[in-house]
Amino acid sequence: MNRRLVLSGLTLLVTSMAAGVLFGSTRLDLGAVLNALFQGSDPVTLALVRDIRLPRVIMAANAGAVLAAGGLCFQNVLRNPLAEPYILGVSGGAAVGGILGILLGWSVLGNHAAAFTGGLGALALVLRLSPPRRGEQGLLLAGVMLNAFFGAVILFLIALAKPTEIGSIMFWFMGNLGGIPLDKALGCTAFLVPGLIFLLLSSHSMNLLLLGHDAAFTLGLPAQRVMGVLLIVTSLMVSALVALVGPLGFVGLVAPQILRLLVGADNRSLMPGSMLFGASFVILCDLAARTLPQEGELPVGVMTALVGAPGFILLQRRER
Repeated sequence: MNRRLVLSGLTLLVTSMAAGVLFGSTRLDLGAVLNALFQGSDPVTLALVRDIRLPRVIMAANAGAVLAAGGLCFQNVLRNPLAEPYILGVSGGAAVGGILGILLGWSVLGNHAAAFTGGLGALALVLRLSPPRRGEQGLLLAGVMLNAFFGAVILFLIALAKPTEIGSIMFWFMGNLGGIPLDKALGCTAFLVPGLIFLLLSSHSMNLLLLGHDAAFTLGLPAQRVMGVLLIVTSLMVSALVALVGPLGFVGLVAPQILRLLVGADNRSLMPGSMLFGASFVILCDLAARTLPQEGELPVGVMTALVGAPGFILLQRRER
């Protein structure tokens, strides 16, 4: 593991989280925030930090870490540098479930459960539809086709929605980190951390998977079983995340690719670096989405695409 990379990533993450709490439509002083949190001296500042900004920063960190780690995992399992958590249709299935929950008038908990079930159902369909003889290429092809189908279903559902429902559907669909209470944000973190630790511990196995199934099996790795477990664990985390904040594009593609250009292809350094950089990336994109507009805010998914795609292109040109 590259200790310098991890230390730099931790420093960037702490700085980003502090900026996410301190800055916004109302700028806060660090001393006032600390006094409000530990002494309760200012109820207004305490409510702003505890009920609005801190949960949002935590969820942004969750989203960035999971999507970046998931993108790197899929790129290793499928041996395709353009793979990401959405390539197998997991996010598309979760989006269909979430939109159905909104249209049926279910509670917030019901919407989350529907999105979570939709994501897992999409993974089950991909595994069922992919030809066993095609290996990871069969999974990739089945995922692309299923994702295209889910895209059509989403447009169909939006066309059926009432005008009063379209706004909430589109805001969730483009990524929404607001409105999540602190206890739910911390609960989401507790659910996701074991999966992230598992991906960290699987870094060496991912290095072997890049050599091909036959080479990995020769080196003692049961490639098919490891690949299936990695897909299931990653899809569980992505489905839970999409259920809460909606699908955020580009994070799972941009963060691992940028880190790969900077530090190489060894997953023992690339996996922790991607988690830390991805978390900071989404926090800063969300901060920009909250502060740039004079009124209201932009969906964070718009900012991740606006910032991530040009940055990735510039790095690719520099590498060339």
